[in-house]
Amino acid sequence: MTIQPLAILSLAALLGAVGPALAAEEPVKPYAQSNDNAEATPFAGDHMLKAFHGRDGIDRVVDDLVDRAVADPRITDIFKGQDLERLRRTLKEQFCFILNGGCDYSGRDMKTAHADLGLQQTDFNALVEDLQGAMDHEGVPFRDQNRLLAKLAPMERRVVVR
Repeated sequence: MTIQPLAILSLAALLGAVGPALAAEEPVKPYAQSNDNAEATPFAGDHMLKAFHGRDGIDRVVDDLVDRAVADPRITDIFKGQDLERLRRTLKEQFCFILNGGCDYSGRDMKTAHADLGLQQTDFNALVEDLQGAMDHEGVPFRDQNRLLAKLAPMERRVVVR
């Protein structure tokens, strides 16, 4: 059997397109992966997923949130040296899981994920403001924004340390 050069080039292009995205994440210490690590139960039904415009909308909200947070002078230093690729992926998974989009969450629990960051209440508040801006930009109705924020709010106790 002869392998066609075009097939080899196609496969190489595909692997090249997938490879860097996977290689961009830095390795982390092993941990037990579980949807329980998302630390919130999913909404029932599909209303919230629709309010966020599906998985594509979740992706846009998370990308916008991370871009805003990294550019936010109040919290930009927190993100220096952090694995932003992993952050984007796990936030998308977490939001999708909570919004009942059929995703599993593969990230760490909130306390472990935020350990050694020294987060303060003002940092948490700034991130919430950035998230609200991202949800506004996506056109998520205010009531539905508040419903998501209510699911996320209890996490504050596990990430704010001072």
